[in-house]
Amino acid sequence: MYGQMTAGSYCYIGPQGIVHGTTITVMNAGRQYLNVGDLSGKVLVTSGLGGMSGAQAKAAVISGCVGVIAEVSKEALTKRHNQGWLVEVTDNLDDLMQRIRDAKRKKVATSIGYHGNIVDIWERLVSELESTGDLLVDLGSDQTSCHNPFNGGYYPVQLTFDEANEMMHTDPARFKNLVQESLCRQVAAINKLADNGLYFWDYGNAFLLEASRAGADVKKDGDTTGTRFKYPSYVQDIMGDIFSMGFGPFRWVCTSTDPNDLATTDEIAASVLEDIIASGVPDSTKQQYEDNIKWIKQASQHELVVGSQARILYSDQQGRVAIATAFNRAVHEGRIKAAVVISRDHHDVSGTDSPFRETSNIYDGSAFCADMAVQNVIGDSFRGATWVSLHNGGGVGWGEVMNGGFGLVLDGSEQAGERAKMMLGWDVSNGVARRSWAGNANAKETICRAMEQNSKLTVTIPHQVQDGGLLDRAIQS
Repeated sequence: MYGQMTAGSYCYIGPQGIVHGTTITVMNAGRQYLNVGDLSGKVLVTSGLGGMSGAQAKAAVISGCVGVIAEVSKEALTKRHNQGWLVEVTDNLDDLMQRIRDAKRKKVATSIGYHGNIVDIWERLVSELESTGDLLVDLGSDQTSCHNPFNGGYYPVQLTFDEANEMMHTDPARFKNLVQESLCRQVAAINKLADNGLYFWDYGNAFLLEASRAGADVKKDGDTTGTRFKYPSYVQDIMGDIFSMGFGPFRWVCTSTDPNDLATTDEIAASVLEDIIASGVPDSTKQQYEDNIKWIKQASQHELVVGSQARILYSDQQGRVAIATAFNRAVHEGRIKAAVVISRDHHDVSGTDSPFRETSNIYDGSAFCADMAVQNVIGDSFRGATWVSLHNGGGVGWGEVMNGGFGLVLDGSEQAGERAKMMLGWDVSNGVARRSWAGNANAKETICRAMEQNSKLTVTIPHQVQDGGLLDRAIQS
């Protein structure tokens, strides 16, 4: 089935998943590239306030930084402002620059929506740098829908919103040329800022891919895989190692539709993760658990529920199994009124083959293979999933990705608890093993720890090549 979904399998929970994922990404980017745990006074510049990208405004505030988000559609921008996710709004670049300076100085967590084109912001930031010496941006990304750039996914800076909407239909060839010119201008500005300390990453929306096709200067010197650019995909340099530790977006839906049941699951999940930390885990794992405990304890106050009484957090195999079995016991005991369905986002450890996003940090030559998602679905199906689905296009467009997902109903029965243990073990370890084989040290450590915890699990462990010139010499001889 064609997806373009984030949930993987009939489990859409609105923008909550992307809010959480973006929050985790920004927090880890701050730690990794700015060497700070506190993002106060740090500025993130990006674009998009639509159905998924609109989460960026909320995530900026939750993570504690200054979020500056451009949006060409006044309707989309107004919606996020009225919703309360977007704190401030302006359509004047002079005013925007002053707001950025004020927020940086006061170290206020806020989100500023700019009604206009993101290219104008990037070029103005270059002008500010050249005229004052001030670098007003620390982190940068983009969430325009570049997997569909010539049909409304990307609006060129040379045209107004209305002009673009007309030209893409009346003169598509010229519109395509303008899009590609705009992408080149955007990259040129980003490059200048990056040379002076900006850290920029691709958010898996095919921005760098389309920019490279347009002729922009984004190619990484010496790359032979076709998946590496001058700037990383956020999976490659930020979230990839987290996936390799087995962490990914675990989610659940309370079928009772009762907000009180959701509150109970929040309490259970936080308690389970705290108990795991207390039992002893590596420091890197502890940091991820602590981020998600903070998230789950604050989740209700962020008012992220849309429709289904659902929640999401990032967890590894140990945490997912422990949370699922705790939910199942709570249903059995009547603390939760009806069954809980567990699922996950497709943006996960094992469920997706996507060489420009989820599997972009797999460098053994297999990134363009789509076998992992298929194996995951089939393995989940006979290990206890209530349903599974296999679909194409999720997040980055048709033909660029294969996604697999599942749903598992926890009805309080003993059988449901056993199915959860068996299926979740496969659903996570499948991808961790594959990442270990590709040479990721975090994945190797994680899969070895999983085998220690489960005597029935046997995974071949790769041997690292110690001599990098061995293959060249063998071919030459």
